[in-house]
Amino acid sequence: MTTPAKTSAAPSAATPLLTVLGDTIEAARAADRDDLVVRLEAVAQRVRDPRRRIVVTGQLEQGKSRFVNALLGLDVCRVGDDQTTTIPLQLEYGAVPRAELVLTAPGASDIRVEVPFDEIGSLDARSPYAQGRQIARIEAAVPNQLLSEGIVLVDTPGVGGHSSAYSAAVLGMVPAADAVLLLSDASTELTEPELSFLRQVKELCPTVAVLLTKVDMYPHWRQVAEADRGHIARSGLDIPMLPVSSLLRAHALRTSNAQLGRESGFGALFAFLKEQVVARDQVSTRAAVARELHSAAEHLALVLGSELIALRDPERSDDAIRELQRARTAAEDLRRSSGYWQQTLQDGITDLMSDIDHDLRERLRAVAHTAEDWIDEHDPGRHWQAIAEWLTGTVDTALGDNLLWTHTRAETLAERVAEHFGKASAVDLPDVDNAMDAEGTGAAAGTLAGLEPDISVTSKVLVGLRGSYGGVLMVGLASTLAGLALLNPLSIGAGVLVGGKAYKDDKQLRLARKRAEAKAAVRRFVDDVAFQAGKEAKDRMHRIHRALRDHFTGVAERSLRSIDASLKAAQDAANSAVNSRSGRRGELEHQLVRVAELRRYADGMLELTSTPGRQRSYSAPSPGVRPVPGEDGRR
Repeated sequence: MTTPAKTSAAPSAATPLLTVLGDTIEAARAADRDDLVVRLEAVAQRVRDPRRRIVVTGQLEQGKSRFVNALLGLDVCRVGDDQTTTIPLQLEYGAVPRAELVLTAPGASDIRVEVPFDEIGSLDARSPYAQGRQIARIEAAVPNQLLSEGIVLVDTPGVGGHSSAYSAAVLGMVPAADAVLLLSDASTELTEPELSFLRQVKELCPTVAVLLTKVDMYPHWRQVAEADRGHIARSGLDIPMLPVSSLLRAHALRTSNAQLGRESGFGALFAFLKEQVVARDQVSTRAAVARELHSAAEHLALVLGSELIALRDPERSDDAIRELQRARTAAEDLRRSSGYWQQTLQDGITDLMSDIDHDLRERLRAVAHTAEDWIDEHDPGRHWQAIAEWLTGTVDTALGDNLLWTHTRAETLAERVAEHFGKASAVDLPDVDNAMDAEGTGAAAGTLAGLEPDISVTSKVLVGLRGSYGGVLMVGLASTLAGLALLNPLSIGAGVLVGGKAYKDDKQLRLARKRAEAKAAVRRFVDDVAFQAGKEAKDRMHRIHRALRDHFTGVAERSLRSIDASLKAAQDAANSAVNSRSGRRGELEHQLVRVAELRRYADGMLELTSTPGRQRSYSAPSPGVRPVPGEDGRR
């Protein structure tokens, strides 16, 4: 068999990660382990080109686009008094400015359409560049120093407000984000919808900060900041608040005024990004590198150790081969579709899909019933705008809570599946965050129809006159028998009474009709949202299913491949000539020393990166048989 290549020197703490990865990749390639090479090259690419995704979000008119412009020192986002961002804009580094639309359509793969960079600010859902498809996002590249360091900024549409409920769509981006910046201006304290949205974001992303914007416009911003910190603390959230002024930052950049730059508050923001985003990502990257190095070392050591046992003690080679054959049979059982982990995964996904759909419908039904009860007690025509804003915001909150539950249940399912592999090793759990990431439309998928306007004052007068006519005529004709005129105080009084009752009855009919119309509009809105959100939930579950299936299939296949290679090496060693065993033993012992050094290096890295990142692992006791290397290589 082909043996792993030798590393030039034992890796130390000062050895660059790429150097150690390069040596390990060469060893895996020499051992014909292309599966390990693919994983090691992927983590090496992450080291060479780190991408730290920062999502900028907040309610309408909080200054998100102006903040992004000030942060980058560029006028790339359109700024205005009304809603200016209707499509998520992703900004990353590029040597020359360019922009693309990412278009989606049901049953079709995404396509990209290049658009003029100068037209980014004027693009909307009705743009001719969309070609009749839905615009998922705009991806733009600009030459910028901050972006060149691996930062990717995502400017999102405002959440909350009638016809502007993008909370669920923004929450779909949060799981894959490295940090979320929620903007709230200094005019008022944090509202209950903002705190609710902040709670949802915090559950999906560990690194979150609240930016108090427009502090240059409001002298009382310090009192607002203190009140906001109290609201955040009472909500049980540990989230920093950073006051910033985008106008001061932009003016400081134009005039090269360092004092204004300090007063803008962006210095504290950059410190937060450096300590909580860049440093955390570096720790996470080193931990990922350590896990892959440890896994590769264990897989390679299994092959070398099996061959070495057969060479050192030929009498024990038969026992070692039988043990490896038993391990190979167990690994094949894991890989087969009839294996227990496959059944657990399939049953879990089926149950999860049913539960998520039921939870979504139950939440939306509760919202619709609350709206209908309120409509029964009030005049919807007078409060329709408030009803629309409450409905879209509440529906979006319900979609967000459903998304959070999906995320939690998916992680629990991954742990359950990992228990089947944990019988032989400790297995890294797959990251379901990327599977959760999707630019959904959320509550914006439905549009709450307007109510028919109330009749005019002239029409109301005519209704009263039509009713009074009968009263005047009836009483007037009866009074003529007594010698009175047709129009007399009695007939006029009767006309007023009958006309008033006719107007009141008509008003009640119009109110009942308006309430029925309002309830029908609410039902149509909720049905539209349920239809779109249900489709997105099913697509999300399919992505999670594929992610879990591919991950654990890879675990089983890598274990089986290592056992196959070990079995072949042991058999070849048992059948080798006696005079060739001595030299081969020395070579294997030297290679095992190198692999052990690599494993110790990975263990040292894992100890240094003790801060938990997104990657998790499930550990179970090892049985009393020869261990099979797991995803992170621990026995």
